[in-house]
Amino acid sequence: MIKVEIYSSLLCPFCYRAKTLLKHKGINFLEIDVDKNPLARREMIQRANGRTSVPQIFLNDIGIGGSDDLADLEASGKLDRLLLSEEC
Repeated sequence: MIKVEIYSSLLCPFCYRAKTLLKHKGINFLEIDVDKNPLARREMIQRANGRTSVPQIFLNDIGIGGSDDLADLEASGKLDRLLLSEEC
């Protein structure tokens, strides 16, 4: 099963959108709240190659970007293939 992680912030509408899409698809994910954990924010920035905006989404430790990127993958049909993949 693919490991899905999402760095998020409580009041972020883009985070809500991304989490809603994943939930709608029945995908379990680990949510990491960067508001309550400054170390997690630094980790996110490092993992996301300097990106500071939330959400930042990772599939099997590979960053796919944010909410718009996730929506683009879904619209193109590529998200389902990635979620079924052992690698990303």
